Amino acid sequence: MTTLEPAAPAAVPTSLPSIDPRTLVVHAAAEGRTGPLSVPIHQTTGFAFDDADAIAAAMAGPEGDFVYTRRGNPTVRALERAVAALEGGAAAIASASGMGAMSAVLLSLLQPGDHVLAQKCLYGGTYSVLADLGRRYGIETSYLDAEHPGEIAAARRPNSRLLLLETIANPTTRVCDLPALLAAGRAHGLLGVVDNSLASPLLCRPIEHGADVVVHSSTKYLAGHSDVLGGVAVFADRELHRAVWTRAVELGATPDPFAAWLTIRGLQTLAVRMRAHGENAALLAGRLAAHPAVAAVHWPGLPQHPDRAVADRLLDGYGGMLSFDLAGGREAGRRFIGAVRLARLALSIGGVETLVTHPASTSHRELGDEQLGAAGIGPGTVRLSVGIEDAEDLWRDLGQALSDLV
Repeated sequence: MTTLEPAAPAAVPTSLPSIDPRTLVVHAAAEGRTGPLSVPIHQTTGFAFDDADAIAAAMAGPEGDFVYTRRGNPTVRALERAVAALEGGAAAIASASGMGAMSAVLLSLLQPGDHVLAQKCLYGGTYSVLADLGRRYGIETSYLDAEHPGEIAAARRPNSRLLLLETIANPTTRVCDLPALLAAGRAHGLLGVVDNSLASPLLCRPIEHGADVVVHSSTKYLAGHSDVLGGVAVFADRELHRAVWTRAVELGATPDPFAAWLTIRGLQTLAVRMRAHGENAALLAGRLAAHPAVAAVHWPGLPQHPDRAVADRLLDGYGGMLSFDLAGGREAGRRFIGAVRLARLALSIGGVETLVTHPASTSHRELGDEQLGAAGIGPGTVRLSVGIEDAEDLWRDLGQALSDLV
């Protein structure tokens, strides 16, 4: 586990030589050394002023006084400050969902006719946004295996603008060599945008490896309790933050203050939850890999994972999500997700409970068979978001669901 230099939150003692991320998650949203232990909820749409000049000045940009919650709110700002500190960024923009954050970034940074380089193993919602940008604005996307930096030079065009990667891909769990790929993108003038939702800042901080923007679905591990929808985009510099903030405010994807507060509350237990997720995933991945009904298991901590060496260099842990391919294909996948009893059939990931889905018919349903194959997803692929329950209880549940498939 690496350590971070003390960042923006005044509650963190700046006299300490370094702050471990496991400590920072507890204190990052605090407003100072004195005052309330819990961040207050400013459940208001707007803020009153004494005179016209003051309210006009507050409208100037993200650094001004709070004037209207769509443009900024103290509770939302506390969340933005906390995630920016965890990622080592200059500033952040919170949104009402992960796709709200991703859409705000892409719509702000891209112009009609631009070209995007993106890895093939992307979240299905991101595929959909990129496809829509292509139809509406002629923004083309070239998809890369993203396994070596040379692919970027080969695919780059004069109108290439942005490189889009995921730290740990959903649901294939491929791990990008962020330092090499981001450096190659920067050498060709590309902005580097990384979706870090599956890793969280506890496992990886892409700005340290050259990313310009880091995006999170805070619905997932940051909030961690399946009770709040949200997203955050973190920026390596304030100029880029301001450019995207202007567009994000007009898009209106602003989170409700209570949603921001719930995310802050969840963030404080991120370190202990990520440890439990990872430990459970390690046990389940090993046992699934030995089961006769399972053709392959995809989890970065397994020795046979194609990116294990990259994961060892890049990550401070292997994460709590895995996927596996059932030997019986699509029908086996359908039977399996109908047979589990403790694991619950639901779309999201990153909560304290274990969730199971069949990506070909849910999160990646927009993709045809050829596109699914290119993204590394098979008809029998099952995605497992491993919770923090007792690991043996989880294995008994998976084992009984697999028993009928042998």
